[in-house]
Amino acid sequence: MLLLMNEHTTTPHPDIDAPLSLHRERVHPDWIDYNGHMNLAYYMLAFDHATDAFFDFIGIGENYMKAAAGSTFTLEAHITYDRELMVDAPMRIDTQLIAHDAKRLHYMHFMYHAEENYLASTNELISLHVDMELRRSAPMPSDVLTQLDRVASSHGALARPEQAGRVISIVR
Repeated sequence: MLLLMNEHTTTPHPDIDAPLSLHRERVHPDWIDYNGHMNLAYYMLAFDHATDAFFDFIGIGENYMKAAAGSTFTLEAHITYDRELMVDAPMRIDTQLIAHDAKRLHYMHFMYHAEENYLASTNELISLHVDMELRRSAPMPSDVLTQLDRVASSHGALARPEQAGRVISIVR
């Protein structure tokens, strides 16, 4: 069962921002579609870059995969598209840890126009830690879980994002 942040943490960790702001980039010209705005596929690419930064921060990034033969696989992802981004727009992607357990992470990215500060998009994900030699789920190392607990202690004070847990449907 995933542990909600507020179930096991109460005091924000002083060294960890809530949310984390670990990734910035600009909308590349080749990311623009025939509607004149950033194509939906590139939102996922930018969010993937933010996931890489988040995983580096908690200790399960590319270097970890190479050294320890462990990685993560995305189990589920959901994107909302709130406002357009145009060519060369600066993006800031903030990350909030929603929950975690020994094998899974539930987190959310928030993409903002970095100068105008409007929310452009969100990305909610659940990832599974995998032993790459066995290609099976496995618990994360204790140092990674310790870092996740530190992030959880800081992010536990944040409100649950209204976009978290959305179901896609046409409401009638």
